[in-house]
Amino acid sequence: MSADEPGGAVVTGPLARYEAAFRGDLMRAGYMSRSVRDLVRTMARASRWLENRGLQAGGITPPVAADLEAGVPGSGPVLRFLRHAGVVDAGAGSGAGPVAALLAEFGAWLTGERGLSPVTVRCYRKHARVFLAGLAEPLDEALQRLDAGQVTSFMLGYCQDRNTESAKAMVTAIRALLRFVHVSGRTPVLLVGAVPAVAGWRLASLPRGLAAGQVGQLLDSCDRDTVTGRRDYAILTVLARLGLRGAEAAALQLGDIDWRAGEVMIRGKGSRLDRLPLPVPVGEALAAWLSGGRVRCGSPAVFVTVRAPYRQLSPEAVRAIMGRACDRAGLARRGAHRLRHSLATEMPRAGASLPEVGQVLRHRSQLATSAYAKVDQNALRVLARPWPGGAS
Repeated sequence: MSADEPGGAVVTGPLARYEAAFRGDLMRAGYMSRSVRDLVRTMARASRWLENRGLQAGGITPPVAADLEAGVPGSGPVLRFLRHAGVVDAGAGSGAGPVAALLAEFGAWLTGERGLSPVTVRCYRKHARVFLAGLAEPLDEALQRLDAGQVTSFMLGYCQDRNTESAKAMVTAIRALLRFVHVSGRTPVLLVGAVPAVAGWRLASLPRGLAAGQVGQLLDSCDRDTVTGRRDYAILTVLARLGLRGAEAAALQLGDIDWRAGEVMIRGKGSRLDRLPLPVPVGEALAAWLSGGRVRCGSPAVFVTVRAPYRQLSPEAVRAIMGRACDRAGLARRGAHRLRHSLATEMPRAGASLPEVGQVLRHRSQLATSAYAKVDQNALRVLARPWPGGAS
């Protein structure tokens, strides 16, 4: 039997004795042969990584696990298997330690006390990890000694040479973190005021949408003769025709679609629930995916992976699908949110009023919608006054 066949032995070194059990777990979980082969090869690379450092499987401590995941991309499933098998301490992997413990508590606080969505919580935790990684050890003592100068110095260093959006995201996350460490008794003084604001002017720029022809190119790039193509086409159609955010598309559940009423329920920001009409193109795309592609599985999500184990797609996966569609269509890579902007910029040109645009986008304030008043240049041209001294 060759090493390329599903049962072939490819792992040598410290993890070789666990290869057969790893294969068995993957196959019982429903992984296809190709996926099993790829993951076993990842185990082989992880085993060589350990062997080169003179380490055995039982020597995978939390710091070693973090280094292994960084040095061998995709080794998370291998570490999870070793933990479940009792080979590796349950605390190993994914940055376990004081920082990880604090971030877990921070995430629970953001969810329970602030009511933030899982996507926002992940974003806040990612930025908070950068800040916490720069503090001295032990972490508890470093937080007790934390002062305004350290906070301001970190923010100035981080924001240097970064765009406004990135800087604002860090500012928001660190302010939330500083509130949390204060209310939890880790810092004696509330240091939120030490986080400098980022200069930025609301509504200063035009909304960045795609032309109608480019949206059509993205949709046409999906090969609907394949399961993956039907799923990706349905996702892009939902984004382009309903103006959903990527996270909202990922969160769509089977029970959210009311086929009889022709409506779909959207789980938006702040646990907000809204109902939108289900246009015919969207309904057809969803029906084609649900009846001709999506497997029956335990997940209630509309959009799931096409390979076992079948899981709900993450917002990151939706962004990746958009990125691959851009590549196929020969367009520069754009985020999934660009399709939301595209719908909103086309609606005023088609005669929709701003309140109607706001209703479709489910904006909480008219100010957020007012940015799209600037995109209909033909309507604005009659309001423009001649430039003094210009040609008549």
